Amino acid sequence: MTWIEAIILGIVEGITEYLPVSSTGHMILTSYLMGIEEDPFTKMFEICVQLGAILSVVVLYWKKFFDKSRLNFYVKLFVAVIPALALGFLFNDAIEGLLESPMTVSAMLILGGVVLLFIDKAFKNPTVVKEEDITLKRGFVIGLWQCLAMIPGVSRSAASIIGGMQQKLTRSVAAEFSFFLAVPTMAAATGYSMVLKNWDVNGAEMKGYELLTQNSENMVNFGIGTVVSFVVAMIAIKTFITYLQKHGFKMFGYYRIIVGIIMLFVLGMG
Repeated sequence: MTWIEAIILGIVEGITEYLPVSSTGHMILTSYLMGIEEDPFTKMFEICVQLGAILSVVVLYWKKFFDKSRLNFYVKLFVAVIPALALGFLFNDAIEGLLESPMTVSAMLILGGVVLLFIDKAFKNPTVVKEEDITLKRGFVIGLWQCLAMIPGVSRSAASIIGGMQQKLTRSVAAEFSFFLAVPTMAAATGYSMVLKNWDVNGAEMKGYELLTQNSENMVNFGIGTVVSFVVAMIAIKTFITYLQKHGFKMFGYYRIIVGIIMLFVLGMG
C-alpha cells in the first residue's frame, strides 16, 4: 500500500462510514480496483482506519460524550453495543472470510439498495423525537439490527438507522443515535484488531500493533489514512443529517444498486 492509496482509502472511509452505503464494502471494492494486495496489514488497515471516523463523532458531539451528568446516555450505548460485541467475538473468523469477497459486497449493496428504496414508506408516524426518549429496550433492539452489518456490504449505518426507525425514532434521531452507537462499536472492533487478534503473517502470528510498527511505511500510511478519514467524516456527518431530513433514503438506494451492478459486471469480466 502506498501513501496515495492510504489517502484514497481514508477518503472512502470518511465519506461512507456514516452513510447507509457500507464503508467496509466500499473499502474492499476500492482496494480491489486499485490492486492492493489483501495482506494482513491491509485487512487490519481497513478495520482500524475507522479510528478517525470514531473521533469525528466524539468531536462533533463532545457535549454528549463528556457530560458526566448524562449517565443514562452511556448506559443506553452500552446496552445497544452488547449484541455486536457478543456476535463479533463468536463469529470473527467467519466475518473475516466474508471480508475477502468482493462478490458478497456487491450482492449486499444491491439487496440493501432495494430495501432503502422503500424504507421511508415502511416506517411512518415516528414517536421518538429526541435521543433522551430512547429506552433501554429500544436501544438493545437497535443494537440487534446493527449486527446485520457484520455481513460486508450491508452497512452498519443503514442497519442501525433502519432499526431506529423500526423502533419509532425519527430519521434524524435514528441517524444521530447510529452515530453515537458507532463509537463503542468501532472502538471495540479497532481495539480487538489492533491489540487482541492474532494475524497470520506467512505462518507466524502477529498482533495488530506489531503489524503497524513493523516498518515506518505502515505507520505513515495508517496515520495518513486515519487523519484523512477524521476530516472527511466530520464533513459527511453534517451533510448527511441535512440531506436525510429533506430527502430520505431513496437516492442512497439507487446509488447502492448502481455500484453493486457495476461491480458485478467488473468481477464477471475478471
